[in-house]
Amino acid sequence: MEEVDYSREVRGYNPNIWLSRKKLNHKHGYHFIARFFDIVGSIIGLVLLSPLFMVVAFLIKKEEPEGTVFYSQIRVGKDSSRFRMYKFRSMCVNADVKLTELLQYNEVEGAMFKIKNDPRVTKIGKIIRKTSIDELPQLWNVLKGEMSLVGPRPPLEREVKEYTDYDKQRLYVKPGCTGLWQISGRNEVGFHEMVSLDIKYIKHLGLWNDVKIIIKTIEIILKPNGAY
Repeated sequence: MEEVDYSREVRGYNPNIWLSRKKLNHKHGYHFIARFFDIVGSIIGLVLLSPLFMVVAFLIKKEEPEGTVFYSQIRVGKDSSRFRMYKFRSMCVNADVKLTELLQYNEVEGAMFKIKNDPRVTKIGKIIRKTSIDELPQLWNVLKGEMSLVGPRPPLEREVKEYTDYDKQRLYVKPGCTGLWQISGRNEVGFHEMVSLDIKYIKHLGLWNDVKIIIKTIEIILKPNGAY
């Protein structure tokens, strides 16, 4: 099994890397074992983390009793399929309405929106986003088969509309709860660098590389990186 040292990968935007969807689909052994670990891992995670879920839910409701605990949003998955992704709500109840007013302050190049001091983020939201705890409900999406434990960040529909053919290669595999973008600085990594990292991850698709990313993700939860 090929092992890749991603720390030495060049993050630059390289449009010369083109993937073979046919070869990816023929990695039957990898897909079977990965799905097995996705099911087992998501079940174990949902059970073991249930006390944390209850604490986070209580704090979210305490800060904004009128709001929901979970936030769901339509995302784009493998082969451009649509699915509803779940997260802990980290923003105020009318966050989507306020988005239009904030688009002009976007700090990330390309088809993605991020601002460091987003006024829509709640107090508890800042904590759970910094530690990536807000992403944990995605384990339910993993169990349902819409996502995997490791893979590219699931994009929004409006983001995909701006994708080039090169960017769309990110959609050749299931999106993941964590991936190279999350462990490589996250919001400190630009859109084009994120795409490049994802395509390199897909090119070197393998179980051992997935394990390394999961281990690194656990380290980041304990010692947060560039998430906000």
